[in-house]
Amino acid sequence: MRSAFAVLALGAVSARAGSVLWSGFFNSSSSVADFDKWSWSNQIQPWQWYIHGSAATSEYIGMSSSFKNPADTTDAQGIKLTIDGTAFWNGQTMERTEIIPQTTANLGSGHLYYHFSLMTTAANAPNPGYEHQIAFFESHFTELKFGLLSGAQGTSDPTLKWCIGGTPQWNTTLSPSTWYNFAYDIDFSAKTVGLWMSTGSNPLVQTIAPRSASPSTNSADFHIGVLRLPNGGTSAAAEDFYWSGIYVEQAPITTSVAGPNPGSAPSGSAGPTTTVVPTTVPPTTAPVTTTTASGPKQTQWGQCAGNGYTGPTTCASPYKCVAVSPPYYSQCQ
Repeated sequence: MRSAFAVLALGAVSARAGSVLWSGFFNSSSSVADFDKWSWSNQIQPWQWYIHGSAATSEYIGMSSSFKNPADTTDAQGIKLTIDGTAFWNGQTMERTEIIPQTTANLGSGHLYYHFSLMTTAANAPNPGYEHQIAFFESHFTELKFGLLSGAQGTSDPTLKWCIGGTPQWNTTLSPSTWYNFAYDIDFSAKTVGLWMSTGSNPLVQTIAPRSASPSTNSADFHIGVLRLPNGGTSAAAEDFYWSGIYVEQAPITTSVAGPNPGSAPSGSAGPTTTVVPTTVPPTTAPVTTTTASGPKQTQWGQCAGNGYTGPTTCASPYKCVAVSPPYYSQCQ
């Protein structure tokens, strides 16, 4: 099967600085309908699509050349991810719309840079009264957060924060119609995380030098999108987040926001053939539970507690249920 998504290669390819291990670039023929072709029995690269609400995919995903950072000339299109009053996944109380890499590449060893650009606008702006978890890993060892953090004092917080283990290390006031460009500097061997950042068309610069962390990933748990906690209330108003330039590379870093292949802006015919995982191979990250004689048990990284949660509360061995964003969300770690 030929994908309409643009992927630089299924393996590593030459980049301006490092080597790209995985890319989520979109070519000119990429469409919202492509996401609905993905399933646990048809795991088409480069994106997984299962964390979303009950409405049609088009309510949560939009694609257009106007949705990307104009300085990004490797992408032909950007993507808009939306949460609203229908964006509840799997019985959870958080609003969620997230896409996740689908790849056979190892994205969890060595010294890597996780790239992406993010923008919001005045229309359908994120509500600063709620905690938003953005571009995160399942273990939340690093992520962005926006809005009033759960348990914090006050009623509103307009800042975008970069966090290690849930603790802010850097912040800036989120301005509408501004492209924020990021690269998570993750050294899985040294167990450190740092941040490179810029705005607009400016090249990335090291903003936070590497700091001690507990980085880990199974190469299929980097969530591009947003998870919004209820913070004691709810709102059905739509919130839009625009994304561009999403890829993972080995060190050294590509600092140009144009991307690893500037000027390429892949056409629809450039997409490579993708790999479909046979239905006989059980998915390793499916949002399902395993059942034993003693009852259902949640798998690693699955939700195990939280307000309104009705699923399994016991974790499969050797994992334990850990409060990530109490009282709303706990997961097996």
